[in-house]
Amino acid sequence: MTDVIFIILCTIGSLATLVAAIGVLRMPDFYTRLSVTVKASTIGSGLLLVSAALYFSVPDVTNRAVAIVLFLILTAPVAAHMIGRAAYMGRTKLWKESQLDELEGMYDEDHHLRSEQPKKGEQEEDEKKADPQP
Repeated sequence: MTDVIFIILCTIGSLATLVAAIGVLRMPDFYTRLSVTVKASTIGSGLLLVSAALYFSVPDVTNRAVAIVLFLILTAPVAAHMIGRAAYMGRTKLWKESQLDELEGMYDEDHHLRSEQPKKGEQEEDEKKADPQP
């Protein structure tokens, strides 16, 4: 029974890693390639490590495999976010058929996220408009 679970986990993990490799070739731009590869490779690597832990069933191997899977789950999304943000700030082009850039206009020249609060001068003008003098 354990062998069947091991074979299933290895097969699914290998297929997920294959999807990541195919995604690098098939996706049209950097951002979609990054998304596909991070998700599929994390799942694939995680499943292969879990299957190794089941196969060897030695506490040292199991502990290391579980630790690596946890670190992958915690660090891969953060790393992908930072890589994607650096690419966006470096003005890596979107796919020509992309219809929406949700970050357009959200960052200033220093790469800081603009807040939604009005600036000091704009706030004073708004107060003057709201309180007309007789």
